[in-house]
Parts: sequence; structure tokens; C-alpha cells
Amino acid sequence: MAEEDTLPSPQAEEAPARKRPKPGERRVQILQTLAQMLEQPGGERVTTAALAAKLQVSEAALYRHFASKAQMFEGLLDFIDQTVFGLVNQIIEREGDGAQKAARIIAMLLQFGERNQGMTRVMVGDALVHENERLQQRMNQFFDRLESSLRQVLKDAQVVRLSQTPTVEAQVRASVLTAFALGRLQRFARSGFKKSPTEQVEAALALVMA
Repeated sequence: MAEEDTLPSPQAEEAPARKRPKPGERRVQILQTLAQMLEQPGGERVTTAALAAKLQVSEAALYRHFASKAQMFEGLLDFIDQTVFGLVNQIIEREGDGAQKAARIIAMLLQFGERNQGMTRVMVGDALVHENERLQQRMNQFFDRLESSLRQVLKDAQVVRLSQTPTVEAQVRASVLTAFALGRLQRFARSGFKKSPTEQVEAALALVMA
């Protein structure tokens, strides 16, 4: 897994005598800190007041970089989208059977969630409760897009091509794999990040894909 699939750890607030972060750097720092706060198992809703206190800045300082709290979450969603689908595209471009590619996509997503606990809470919707409704809608679209990518690669799977109804077969398998991944991520988040989403994942995927 490439190192680019995790946000760097937030840096401590610089001493007053040092140069202040540039606007772009401060935006990244805000998102890093928000992601870190979401990693708290069973964590309560993150407020802008708590985020500002963590960063040792005023709430007004946050709003100089983001128009709203929802826009901060949009930044995390952008990171999830760009990272996951960048890796999905790399997997699709490789040679190999479609079933193998589908399994790799799911394994990659679970590894991403394991490495980014705060992002896992966003993906399963726990961190989006009581937030702007469009954030959950966008997360739903993320999984719809993932399922579509799985359908695309499964059309080239030998087991699907041999089916009497290959289109339906690809749709069903893509749906089951998406539900499997989401279930693993939910269990991980709701166990306080104790139940690894990648536990025996190869054996589990072999059963799902049988």
C-alpha cells in the first residue's frame, strides 16, 4: 500500500515566534486534525469549538479557510475519493482475471480503512450523523461508484462469462462484495477499531467469490 493513502499526522502548533503556516498549509492542518479527532473510538460529534481548541486557534480562524464545517468534511471526502479511486484505477489497468481484480479492490479498500480510522467513521456514516445531509448522500455515491467499478471488472471474470446471465451475475457479485466491504468497515468502527477489517480477508473473499 502506497504511503499516499494516509493523511500525514497533524503538526503541533508552531511557536508564536515562528513563521505562520501558509493558507494552503493551514487547510491541510485543519483536515489532518479533524481526521485525528474522528479516530477516537465511539467519539462524540466533533464541534468546530473542539477542533479550534485542538488547533489552538479561534473558530473564526477556521472559517477563514473553510466556509462551513460541512466544507471541512467535504475535504475529507475528497481525500477518500481521490485516494481510493486512484488505487481502483491502478488495479483495473493491471492484467489478470476480473474476479482477482475485484478481490484486490475490496482488499485495498479494507486496508485503506484500517490505516485511516477517522476516514472509516466517515465512510460508514458514523461521523456524518447530524451533519449536512449532502455529506451522507455523497458517501452513498462513493459506494455506488465502487459497486459500478466492481461490475466493470467482474464482466471479464471467467466465472461470470460462463454464466447464462453474465450481466445479472456481475451485478449480484458486485452488490455482495460492496455489502461485504461496508459490513467489515462498520464492524471495525463499532468495535472501537479492535476488529480488523482485513482479518482473514483472503479466505473471506474466496468464500464470497465462490
